[in-house]
Amino acid sequence: MDEEAQAAAARLVRRLKGGYTVTIAESCTGGLLASTLTDIAGASAWFNQSWVTYSYEAKIKELNVSRELLEKKGAVSAEVAIQMAQGARARANADIAISITGIAGPGNDGTSKKVGYVYVGIASKTWAIAEATQIGGNRQENKEGFVHFALLTAIRHWDQAMELAEENRLKDLEERETKARENALAEIERNKRAAAAAQETAWQSQTWSGKNRDSEGKEIGIDVHWDDELQED
Repeated sequence: MDEEAQAAAARLVRRLKGGYTVTIAESCTGGLLASTLTDIAGASAWFNQSWVTYSYEAKIKELNVSRELLEKKGAVSAEVAIQMAQGARARANADIAISITGIAGPGNDGTSKKVGYVYVGIASKTWAIAEATQIGGNRQENKEGFVHFALLTAIRHWDQAMELAEENRLKDLEERETKARENALAEIERNKRAAAAAQETAWQSQTWSGKNRDSEGKEIGIDVHWDDELQED
């Protein structure tokens, strides 16, 4: 494997070391991608298992690829690449899966697809995608090129997924903070209204009715009465 592919493998592994795991489903590369990744020391921390499913039957049995899809689209297709990745991820219970299905050469096995044409599938628990490229070379060069392309594709989509996840996290945090501020302001307004109502009630309870009672329980009126019999000195 060339130095560029090895460097790409190391870049992907650095991302996996955050506590993630990867699994691989290969066809035309015959395990070369899995070998490239497990050449890196400490692979057991993020790599549990992989599959080499060369035939239709192997893809159906091991990865749950649809027989109807294989017969309709052929093994080298975006849909099959995605199903291979999804099947491997589910069986390995991994965070991410990479699949490779293509025409390594020197012949194209009677298909209409050109030698050097490959699809790479990437799947996580929440999304899946496939990309294709054309590589020109002999069988070994094509296989190595497929692996390099798969690693670069996985890195790009991994970074995009992590960026989107961070954007969603920040958006959720902002929404929570906005809701908390709204709740706090609403609580302040409720407290103000409650305080105003309490003050009004207190004022009404202290208002003199004009018929207060004296110490003996007799009502004290507000009218003043003069005694006609009082004489001036």
